[in-house]
Amino acid sequence: FGVSCVRVCMSSLSLCVCVCVVCFSDPEWASYTLGVFVCQSCSGLHRNISQISKVKSVLLDPWSDAEVEFMATNGNDAAKAKYEQKVPVFYYRPTHRDCQLLREQWIRARYERKEFVCVERQEPYSAGYREGFLWKRGRDNGQFLSRKCILSERDGALKYFNKHDAREPKALMKIHTLNASFQPGKIGQPHGLQVTYLKDNSTRNIFVYHKDGKEMVDWFNAIRAARFHYLQVAFPGAHHADLVPKLTRNYIKEGYMEKTGPKHTEGFKKRWFTMDDRRLMYFKEPLDAYARGEVFIGSKENSYTVLPGLPPSTQGYHWQFGITIVTPDRKFLFTCETEEEQQDWMAAFQGLVNRPMLPQEYAVAAQFKHKP
Repeated sequence: FGVSCVRVCMSSLSLCVCVCVVCFSDPEWASYTLGVFVCQSCSGLHRNISQISKVKSVLLDPWSDAEVEFMATNGNDAAKAKYEQKVPVFYYRPTHRDCQLLREQWIRARYERKEFVCVERQEPYSAGYREGFLWKRGRDNGQFLSRKCILSERDGALKYFNKHDAREPKALMKIHTLNASFQPGKIGQPHGLQVTYLKDNSTRNIFVYHKDGKEMVDWFNAIRAARFHYLQVAFPGAHHADLVPKLTRNYIKEGYMEKTGPKHTEGFKKRWFTMDDRRLMYFKEPLDAYARGEVFIGSKENSYTVLPGLPPSTQGYHWQFGITIVTPDRKFLFTCETEEEQQDWMAAFQGLVNRPMLPQEYAVAAQFKHKP
């Protein structure tokens, strides 16, 4: 082929593939040693395993006839069949929305460590028990200190210990309320993980990281495995497709808003808000261990409404873009710094209000009513 013909062939192959083999974005690059198409972002991650994967731009780099032939006879589907033979159902498959760590470790697990060809290499997150040390952020001083952590499916809990030789854990987090979400930007660590659990029906946060990216992702998938096995027992006969979305969840939205108190006469105060499914939590600072308060966001069938703006008599706010959430019991008033933030929060709230409540969500709503 001439150069122009090769580019046409590569462009056609790329269009046929449609998505990046790693994160499902548009494929603009390709690994000519693995025979897969990837997006620009993931091509940089492939360069980190240059002994295995060598990448080129689909359109801008020169391609030999042999390389085009190799891409045509392999491709993303063939790579998945070869390298994803035994991916555990609970294992997290990242998308373009996920942090770099998850995408890089997914690439390394597939091609470098071949974890999904050799099942014995999945032991770090499949064994039902995991023990090790993580750097945990202190609740009061904000310093990260090494803490012994144990995840046990048999005990149904994740525990951490303040002293390495301590017999009793500092905290015991039941698997049935556990969630984990990578938050590198918020935590200030590229491998930062936020772990949440319920304590007396209130959300408790801990923030941890490990210097080794593989270790941190193994912990994350071990939590998902424990959650999966718990849900299999809790919901016998449920399809895997119904359980997997419940293993871990990312937050619907986070950011600063201003809020006032229940009487609407107090001055508005700036708080960090986290929308965790139907729980809207607010904190004084993003890395606080406990929320200052939580609001349950129900559905329109249960008399929940989201309105732009504030009641006319409202005073004491600084930011001009208001939101009013009407619940069966009271109104919650918030303000946003920009109109764009207001629209984003409105869309997040409206999505929940438009979604019918599940039976288990009624139980959560009832617990909110009985909070002190």
